[in-house]
Amino acid sequence: MEQPRDRLIVALDLPSVDAAEQVVEALGDSVTFYKIGYQLAFRGGLALAEKLIFKGRRVFVDLKLHDIGNTVEKGVESVAKLGATFLTVHAYPQTMKAAVAGRGDSNLRILAVTVLTSYDDADLAAAGYDFTVPELVAERAAQAQDIGVDGLVCSAEEAAMLRPKLAHGMVLVTPGIRPAGAEVGDQKRVKTPRDAILAGADYLVVGRPIVAATNPRVAADGIVAEIAAAADASA
Repeated sequence: MEQPRDRLIVALDLPSVDAAEQVVEALGDSVTFYKIGYQLAFRGGLALAEKLIFKGRRVFVDLKLHDIGNTVEKGVESVAKLGATFLTVHAYPQTMKAAVAGRGDSNLRILAVTVLTSYDDADLAAAGYDFTVPELVAERAAQAQDIGVDGLVCSAEEAAMLRPKLAHGMVLVTPGIRPAGAEVGDQKRVKTPRDAILAGADYLVVGRPIVAATNPRVAADGIVAEIAAAADASA
């Protein structure tokens, strides 16, 4: 198992590379792993990813790919050349198969997004799904494992359900993490860092509670300490 510090992924959901670099500088060696999603990726974030990787940091490219198979496969091949650690795709069978093919023998690990943490049962019904959130997560997780995907993105609410069903080495990455007392924002299925680790999460994705904090490093150190305590409790 990785060190507690390495299990925290800070989401650089910021409007510019300059803003992201200021957060990275403020965090220093408290954080080793960063996530780059749509907002920053479209403003030079992929170049920043290469820079972070060159400096020894790990990067999670969160683009949630979903397209025809050939397009996904070629896109994944390109991301693999960045040296990123994780890349997300939506958990549709054709998309996952294409992503695994595009990954090839690189070190890039494909994460399948089961159900977004801003969705609840009512949102799935409105989208035409005849599943509850836990049912759809379980179905997509089983498909992902059969296809050979490296891990899943799910809420910590589903991590405890999934962990016993997954093969050794398949990782669980949980967004929607909020320290006790923090604002939930647009998330609907949230947990504290402690609860997420105890539920079986391998990595926690945290954005606003750190990047919007008065002192990002203090906020990050607090979450790492909570991860460490929960890991000790579950050992």
